[in-house]
Amino acid sequence: MHWPQMDPAGPMNSPLPGVRAPVPAPTPPVRSDAPGGNDGRAVRPGRVGPGAGRSGPEGGRAGRGRRAARRSPRRRRIRRTAILLVTVLLSGSLGSYVWADTQLNREVDLSKIADRMPEGKGTNYLIVGSDSRVGLSDRAKKDLHTGGSADAGRRTDSMILLHTGAHGTTMVSLPRDSWVTIPPYIRPDTGKHYRAAKNKLNAAFSFGGPDLLVQTIERNTGVHIDHYTEIGFAGFVGIVDAIGGVPICLDRAVRDKKSGANLKKGCQTLDGRTALAFVRQRHQEAQGDLGRSQNQQKFLAALARKAAEPDILLDPAKVYPTMSAGLGTLIVDEDTGLTNLTSLFKAMKGVTAGDGKRLNVPVSNLNLRTPKGSAVQWNEAKAKELFTELNDDRPVTVGEKG
Repeated sequence: MHWPQMDPAGPMNSPLPGVRAPVPAPTPPVRSDAPGGNDGRAVRPGRVGPGAGRSGPEGGRAGRGRRAARRSPRRRRIRRTAILLVTVLLSGSLGSYVWADTQLNREVDLSKIADRMPEGKGTNYLIVGSDSRVGLSDRAKKDLHTGGSADAGRRTDSMILLHTGAHGTTMVSLPRDSWVTIPPYIRPDTGKHYRAAKNKLNAAFSFGGPDLLVQTIERNTGVHIDHYTEIGFAGFVGIVDAIGGVPICLDRAVRDKKSGANLKKGCQTLDGRTALAFVRQRHQEAQGDLGRSQNQQKFLAALARKAAEPDILLDPAKVYPTMSAGLGTLIVDEDTGLTNLTSLFKAMKGVTAGDGKRLNVPVSNLNLRTPKGSAVQWNEAKAKELFTELNDDRPVTVGEKG
């Protein structure tokens, strides 16, 4: 859009029809080299002050002055309209930004976590999908096949370590059943102390919330987490519905009774309900959690691509519902703002454009027998190599694309 050219003098300096402006008293010319005189700028011959000669009859300009006076009301309307539009656009964008930033739930303070890993190169985000039912009605929980209650606490449903740096973006899924060492911790609900012990990764979240989850991931990967983001079921569904669904192509039909997924083979658009069922299903996946992780990464990249389309970003009727739907259940750390979330968004979108990779953490056993049930065992050598490459912000050579 090209705005009309605005007169630097502004509409207030234009003569009003039928009103004669008072004639200013003559002012002696100011020398161009006079200290402080006209900011040191030379005064053109015939001008004796600001605005002088603009509507005077001297020099045969009377006709031009009358024509300018006839045009001035229309020009002033154009200028005022342009100024009003710019003001509305700027104040609307700024207002939306400030409002959205205040809606973020910054309940995680990474600076209070003990024994952090040193910062590496690039930026690392931990993206957590929780099974929080907050914001869902009883009818919605039934329709979405979520079960549970809003006050039953929350558990991790998915965890993705996203690294962005000089070599693009790498998304690494960490299966929730990963067999890891949980560091010493204090249960926040009981105050009881626990020693370091082996357990499934999602147990860390259940025992100590986001703080213990971040600490556990850092200890087992050696990668410093810079930003934490978490979203529940209601926020996920709300975002997908607000942008009109997300197009995705499936190479086979997906049916899972527990999650409610019943999708056909081929390209289709998923609404919030079907999208949630798709990213949660795992029982019909040959690789279980690893297969589900690949679906989650694929969908997140498609979601970022759809939300970045011009007709979404430039349509207030779509932007505001999207922001409201997502911010309602979005939990971040204290140092995460909208600029960080925008960078995360762009990084996810970049993966679909070929600027990055989608990986699962290398594993050696999908069905490790443990006192806590079947678990996923990482391939220690390859996993260490992968996380070292991420921490050093080097090109990733480990793993396969999801």
